[in-house]
Parts: sequence; C-alpha cells; structure tokens
Amino acid sequence: MNRIPLVDLKAAHEEVADEVRAGFERILADTAFVGGEEVRCFEREYAQFGGVAHCVGVANGTDAVELALRASGVGVGDEVVVPANTFIATVGAVARIGARPVLADCLPDSHLLDPQAALDAVGPATRAVVPVHLYGQLADVTALTDRLPDRVRVVEDAAQCQGATRDGRTPGSGSIAATSFYPGKNLGAYGDAGAVLTDDEERAGLVRAIANHGGVAKYRHDVPGFNSRLDGLQAVVLRAKLSRLADGNAARRAAAARYDAMLADLATAGRVVLPATAPGNVHVWHLYVVQVAGADRDDIVGKLNAEGIGAGVHYPAPVHLTPAYRQLGYGRGDFPNAEKATDRILSLPLYPQITPDQQQRVVNTLADAIRG
Repeated sequence: MNRIPLVDLKAAHEEVADEVRAGFERILADTAFVGGEEVRCFEREYAQFGGVAHCVGVANGTDAVELALRASGVGVGDEVVVPANTFIATVGAVARIGARPVLADCLPDSHLLDPQAALDAVGPATRAVVPVHLYGQLADVTALTDRLPDRVRVVEDAAQCQGATRDGRTPGSGSIAATSFYPGKNLGAYGDAGAVLTDDEERAGLVRAIANHGGVAKYRHDVPGFNSRLDGLQAVVLRAKLSRLADGNAARRAAAARYDAMLADLATAGRVVLPATAPGNVHVWHLYVVQVAGADRDDIVGKLNAEGIGAGVHYPAPVHLTPAYRQLGYGRGDFPNAEKATDRILSLPLYPQITPDQQQRVVNTLADAIRG
C-alpha cells in the first residue's frame, strides 16, 4: 500500500541530508556537543528570521514555556491562564513551576484562545496569560496586552507557528514566546529542541541563566536553575532547515488552498467544516484541521488509517477532561467550544512535499469514510 504520512520526515531529511552530514562532521571535529558556534549562529539566524532581538536555544519546547514563565516572574502559588484546548505540555510547564493553570475557552471558528474568555479568567493571583498559537496561526495577543493589568504578563506558546505573523507581528515581539523544534514542527530538529524568543534583553538573559544551572559562566550560579541547553548537533539540523523554512511554509499554504478547493463540495454539503484563518493572520499551516459533522470522528480516522492515510487528532481531549488535570475542578460543559471541537476535529496529511495527487486521494478516501 502506498502510504501517505501525516508528516513526511523522510522527505524533509532528504532535502538537507548532505548539509546536515557536513555539519555533523564539523561538530565531531570540534567536539562542540553542547552550545558552541553552531548554536550561537542558529540563535542569531532564528532571531533575525523571527523578527526579535533575542533567541535562546533550549532543550525542548516544554522547557521553553517554563523558562519563559519563570523569566516573567511566575512562581509557586501564582495563577496562569491557559486555553482548554492546548497540548498538555502547556499546562505541564505551568504546573512544574508550582503555579496553577486556570483554563479559558477557545473561539468556535479558529479554535484560538478567546481573548474575552481569557480576560474573564484573570483573578487576583493571575501572573500570566499563555495564548497558544494553534495549528500555525497566531492568537490575538494585542487584544490581551491592551486590556490586561500591568502585573499580568503575556507568554506566548508559539510551538506551532514558526514563520507566522498577525497584522505584521511575530511571536515574542514586544513580549516573550516559547517554541518547540520537535521533529514534526515546521522547523523540526532530529530530536527534542526548543527556544525562547523576546525583545526583552533582561528576560533573555534570565532565560539563558536559568537554563544553564542558574548562570552564564561555569560554576557561577546567580539564580536557581536547571539544565536545558540546545546541543550543537540539533543546531546544525535547525540551521539547514531554517534556510528552507520560508519556502516550506509557502508550499504548506499552497497545499492548504488545494485542500480547501478539493473539500468544497463536502463543506457545502455540511459534511466537513474547513479550517478558518483569523483576520490579519499569515498562516503557516503546521496542521490542516477539519471538523467532521454528523459522523463518528474516531471511526473516520480508523478508516483513513486503514487505507494508508496518516490522519490524526490534535488533540482528542481538552485539558480539563484529562485524568492528569481533573484536580483543577472543572467538569464537562465548562468549556463548550473546546469540547465541541475536540469531538469533531481531524488533522489531514500536510507537509511541504505533499502532491496534489496525494491530496486528492486523501479527500476521496475521506469522502468515502464519511459516507460510510
């Protein structure tokens, strides 16, 4: 069976294989395994790409969220407002600090954090709000920063939106943002990696110190910290892929537009709901997420997978309905938009190298699965 993966990591590797091999040889020759020139170059290049003054490479995206929160003054006993429909790592980073996640609902169309719901969730103990830039487009950060009290910081979870903008604004510009370079991201490493992005020199320096056992010099520990450093081998991969990221994002946008056209009949018939792009957003389509209506979503996923189509669900349960966070005290019905979405969403294969013929096969198989 000719399989169509959800994400084609093999095709992505083939594009950069020679460059990565040469870079690995440099690392081995210099024995620059942790930090080093490759990491410094990547940080400088990604900051320039992302339109921010500072990029600090770290070990993974979860650490990046935690470090950005810590550098923003979040500590034990504080509250942090987080979307109910995010990946569990966002709330995990909050909990790891000893802060309490406070959930807010998403918008019904884009599934991005509802700014008014987030503002309504702010209380006396709130120290930060974490808008998650879901599926490849930015949440409305400006609607938060314009109305939040001065004591409440915005810390962006930008793990899915490398290269995206909203009204010309990039993640971390004017605030602080965390991103992930997990292999399946638009900019993916060959293992775990992440970064914190900001224009704030003081917070960038604090992130760098915390992630290096509390100091930027060996055996100097100015603040409590832990170990979360980007290694040179991953920086080689990220530099090679970064030079191709803009073109890859453009290819994703073209593929998303093709899906929109191919799925138009199913959408008109009310069988699927196409993904919505919020006004002002330049979407980078980390994921192409439709909603299926009047059908069993899990059954459809099974039928697609059985035909070699790598469909998936991001994410099958909102945070408050996962066993790990039942202690937050929420119940079913508290976040209706998030709950409705997680019952219906379906991610279709999307990556820069996907062909129109492959997409047509995905759509035809989806149509057959919906019809039963």
